[in-house]
Amino acid sequence: MPEYLAPGVYVEEVSFRSKSIEGVPTSTTGYAGVTRYGPVQYPGGPSTTRPRLITSYTEFERVYGSLAPLQLADGERTAYLAHAARAFFNNGGRRLYVSRVFAPPGGQTVADCIARLAVTVSLGSATWRARWPGEDGAVLVDTRAVRGKNLAFQHAADPEDLLGRDSWGPQVKSVRHGAVVEIVAAGDPLPVGNAPLNPANLRVIDVDRDGRQHFIDSSGDRVAVTAGSQILLVELRVTVFGAEGRTDVYDQLAAHPDQRRYIGKVLELDDPEDENAMVWLDWTPAVNAFSPAALMVGLQNAGKRLTGVAGVAMDGALPGPDAIRGAEADPDDVDVRATGLEALGELTDIAIVAVPDGGAMDDIDSIQAVADHLIAHAEKWRYRIAVVDGPENSSLSEIRDFRGRFDSKYAALYHPWIEILDPLFPAAPGVPPRKLVLPPSGFVTGIYARSDIERGVHKAPANEVVRGLTKFEININKARQDVLNPEGVNCLRFFEGRGNRVWGARTMSSDPEWKYVNVRRLFIYVEHSIDKATQWAVFEPNNDRLWTNIRTMVEDFLYVLWRDGALIGAKPEEAYFVRCDRTTMTQNDLDNGRMICLVGIAPSRPAEYVIFRVGQWTADARA
Repeated sequence: MPEYLAPGVYVEEVSFRSKSIEGVPTSTTGYAGVTRYGPVQYPGGPSTTRPRLITSYTEFERVYGSLAPLQLADGERTAYLAHAARAFFNNGGRRLYVSRVFAPPGGQTVADCIARLAVTVSLGSATWRARWPGEDGAVLVDTRAVRGKNLAFQHAADPEDLLGRDSWGPQVKSVRHGAVVEIVAAGDPLPVGNAPLNPANLRVIDVDRDGRQHFIDSSGDRVAVTAGSQILLVELRVTVFGAEGRTDVYDQLAAHPDQRRYIGKVLELDDPEDENAMVWLDWTPAVNAFSPAALMVGLQNAGKRLTGVAGVAMDGALPGPDAIRGAEADPDDVDVRATGLEALGELTDIAIVAVPDGGAMDDIDSIQAVADHLIAHAEKWRYRIAVVDGPENSSLSEIRDFRGRFDSKYAALYHPWIEILDPLFPAAPGVPPRKLVLPPSGFVTGIYARSDIERGVHKAPANEVVRGLTKFEININKARQDVLNPEGVNCLRFFEGRGNRVWGARTMSSDPEWKYVNVRRLFIYVEHSIDKATQWAVFEPNNDRLWTNIRTMVEDFLYVLWRDGALIGAKPEEAYFVRCDRTTMTQNDLDNGRMICLVGIAPSRPAEYVIFRVGQWTADARA
């Protein structure tokens, strides 16, 4: 209650309208699985290990690596998650979170799977290291010295100069303490291009309290510079060549912490400029003022590649179902973060989840275990649905047996797998194109997102064209679908003249009330939107004013849904109801701080069977 203690005019802001509900996004997707590169948690690693939000396949390659096959400890394997991400964006997906799962080979650590390149430095120690483990961390690093123009000058004699700067000798324009310079004798030609640095010609600038520059040589002592010498500022240019033609260039790098573009800061473990940088410099300088120049001499090269520990597969081993499920964050240690699917659980805007590697596990029990973890994840977090892949090359009886192991209204199963042309091996004259078979989850999650964006979450993500394939692994005809559809297996089919389409929209639930994917997802959308928009009501006075406000805001939200075709009914009263008054709450509820609002909606179910009954009619027939 405002206080009015002194005479005067008081202007106050009040609200005479009910609050509104903003619908939550429904197309944001989350994947967990194996990639060739990207954020993963390991001791001493970068702090930015949470799943990254990816908005294009180009960005995916930059963060999580290429489509190239994974080089695992047990052999080469298709990068299913990378291909799934590509299919997701090709089919209309917009936002994708990826939680990388990494399993070090037996007896090894994550650090053993990180590519590195030792640098020979006369003072201190330096090593180039990949930021994350994986084959795509074996990048090529090219470091060149870049010389500026002659910056030497001398102070002219000035009788009013109390410091006597005219006696300081040669100085260098516009440089700070720690800069590395190259001394060229008067009359000698300046170095051409990227000529190698000679330590004997290098000096490190030391600035005293009066602003006078002193020159430190390789012995760490101050030495005089001959008057008339040419003094060139020396900086580094680091070029990192990654997979898929990626090139990162870092210019104007210095080697002393007092410099603005200190290489130890620009290319450090937690890079402040680019959290997706491929490499960092592990640099420990010696206690010697000449260390910056020694580092520059050691780093310069004509291009060297980072390599891993001999005999260690940098992509790790194939993770098991428990690794894909992951572990929760340690509440007692902020540095131990959630992994696998558990890491996706911390992101509240995800509405669709999948594990593209799940259907490609080594045995049917592992495939089932991964699917169980994925479904349990969706049920635990409530506001998301799981897209499950069946085993590769499953027969009719095998996919039915696999489907029979689950019962969940938060999951949907799609069959069969999908064949594509391998983008890494384009067709050439006389060489047939190479083909790959991929799980359908990447394509289907993209179609979910596309359908949500174009039509809305109430539209079943079926009878939608599948993009970017050559054919389905198995031809599903009507007779086969007559068997699979009632059991909740969503088929992918080819129709002559209509292309490749998703031809099913059922969940993996035995409950008829939750038979359809779009009904389940519509309720998720409504529940999550109400949950998120009504947090303000907690601890408000539990009285008629609050009940009316809640009732009005929910009714307004549902009216828009009905108008958009998400609910059936000729008028709003037939499509939904909202009750929040003394009929929904007892005195015991009020005494115990409970406000109860009942919301009923009539969702529109898909026209799965379109039936036309045609019969003969004669002119004299009566209605």
